[in-house]
Amino acid sequence: MDKSFLSDFQPNSQETNTMSEQVFYKQFLKLKERITIAAESAKRNVDNIELLPVTKFHPPQVVQWCANAGLMAVGENRVQEAASKREALGELGSKVRWELIGHLQSNKAKLAVQTFDRIQSLDSVKLIERLARLAGECGRVLPVLLQFNTGRDSAKSGFEVEEAELAAEAVLAAPDLEWQGLMTIAPFSDDPSVAQRAFAGLRELRDSLSSRLAKDLPVLSMGMTGDLECAIREGSTQIRVGTALFGERQV
Repeated sequence: MDKSFLSDFQPNSQETNTMSEQVFYKQFLKLKERITIAAESAKRNVDNIELLPVTKFHPPQVVQWCANAGLMAVGENRVQEAASKREALGELGSKVRWELIGHLQSNKAKLAVQTFDRIQSLDSVKLIERLARLAGECGRVLPVLLQFNTGRDSAKSGFEVEEAELAAEAVLAAPDLEWQGLMTIAPFSDDPSVAQRAFAGLRELRDSLSSRLAKDLPVLSMGMTGDLECAIREGSTQIRVGTALFGERQV
């Protein structure tokens, strides 16, 4: 196994003056090794798998730690929280790529368009149309993912698989949205096959849509701390991890 990233990574000494920062760097290296092992097992190139730190409920300084580690994108679940952190971080807040991975309420859509560099959680035609209009008003093309409930979990948001054509038609009709791929959240279960089916279902859906529409959809955002190995086996290009990096969230 190539462990070059372990020796090459040297955290900024000025940013390791507290135990919390030291723990983050240790956890980051452990997670990188875990991702590399999973990629090797799946016969995949680890460079094709992005780690997205999930900073929800953690203070703004963890974004600085991520940047020091070369992680220049973060995921947030809440629009207002992300907007506040981005502003608090000043110049760094503009350099980091902010991704919305949580459910987006319609009344937060305008702030979301102003705050995020990509929105992963498009889960209705109404939301697609609203974001397209707001992006146009802001004079920008907004990168997006369509969220699908491939695990058929009533507690999760997302289009149903049967709505794929409708969702695709809506996002392709929006010139101010750049559709880059699909996202899912696997159901919580002690049975690993539950996550496997959800992830395989998303990959198969992506492949089907890409073929039928002649549309490149490179991003498969799926997998978190507890199921990232399964997600990598099934083709994830981005895993979203909070707990393994930062510990339990402080609410």
